Amino acid sequence: MTDHGLGGLLGSAPPLMAPEALAALLARNYGLAGPMKALTSERDLNLHLATPAQGYVVKLANAAEPAEVTDFQTRALVHLETAGLPVPRVLRSLDGATEVATPQGILRVLTYLEGIPQHLTPKTPAQAASMAAMAARIALGLQGFQHPAARHVLQWDLKQAASLRPLLPAISDPALRDLAEASLARFEAEVAPALPDLRWQVVHNDLNPHNVLTAVGDPDRIAGVLDFGDMVETPLICDAAIAAAYQLDASDAQASLLGFARAYHAVLPLTRAELRLLPDLAATRMLTTIAITSTRAARYPENAPYILRNFPAAREGLIALAALDRTALLTALESL
Repeated sequence: MTDHGLGGLLGSAPPLMAPEALAALLARNYGLAGPMKALTSERDLNLHLATPAQGYVVKLANAAEPAEVTDFQTRALVHLETAGLPVPRVLRSLDGATEVATPQGILRVLTYLEGIPQHLTPKTPAQAASMAAMAARIALGLQGFQHPAARHVLQWDLKQAASLRPLLPAISDPALRDLAEASLARFEAEVAPALPDLRWQVVHNDLNPHNVLTAVGDPDRIAGVLDFGDMVETPLICDAAIAAAYQLDASDAQASLLGFARAYHAVLPLTRAELRLLPDLAATRMLTTIAITSTRAARYPENAPYILRNFPAAREGLIALAALDRTALLTALESL
C-alpha cells in the first residue's frame, strides 16, 4: 500500500520495546517500578506506570522523530512548570536528565494527570467556554518560548494544509471529498496569504477532547491538558482555531463558534484579522483530520478505531460550517 503522501512520523508505526526491557530502563534510570498499562497513541509508545507514590506516563518517542523535536517538546513542558497550568511535569532521571536515549527512541517520564477525558463527558456551552479560556492560558504560558526545532514541518500544522491535496482521494465519501477540496481551495486562495502577517508563537497545536481532562464531578471545569507532541511555531490563531474546531456544536455552529471566540478573546484578545480567519482555519483543521485519518486508517487498519476517533465530529463540523452565512458570521466575530 502506498503512503498517499504521508511520510516521516505519519508514515511510521509506533516503536516497540519488550516490557521487561522497559522496566529495566525505568529502574536503572529513574528508580521506578510498578505495573504498566499501554495507552493509546498514534505514533509513540505510551504507557501508564503505577507506583505506590503516584502514576506516571512513560513515553518512548518514535524513532522517526528527530531528537531535537523531542527536546523541543520536553523544553516546552519545563518552560510551563512555573505557569500554574494543569499540564504534565517532566520527571528528572536519577542523574537529573529530562530525557534518556535508547536505541528504540528517546525515553521520557511525565507525571500522570487525573481527570475524566473530555470526549467522555457531555458537551455544554460552559465546558466549551472553559476550554477556550484554557487554550488561551496555555498560549499565554508559551509566549516567549523559543527553540531551534520550533518550526519543524508537521502535517497537522494548519499552515501546511496545502500539502494535504495528495491525501484527498483517500476520503471515500464523494460529497465529503468535494467539500474538503472546496475548503482547501479557500485556504490556499484566502487564508494562506494572510498568515505571514499575523502573530506567531509556539503553541500546543492539538487541543482535541482526547487530550483534555475535565474535573471529576464537574465536567465543565478543565482539569488537565495532555500530549504536547504536535507543538510547533505557527500563527497564534491556528491554535485557537484547532481548539474551536473540536468545541463546535454542529447543531448550532455559529453560536458555538462565537461563544468559543468570546471566551478565548476575554483571556487573550484576538485582532480583527485573526478573528476573520477563525472559521476558515477551524474548517481547515476539520479537513486535515478527515484527510489524514482517512489515509492512516487505510494504512494501519489494526489501529483504525483510534486513528478515526475524531473523524465523525470533523465531518459534521465541516458540513455545518459550510452551511453558515459567511458574511453574518464574520460580522458577528468582528463585533466581539
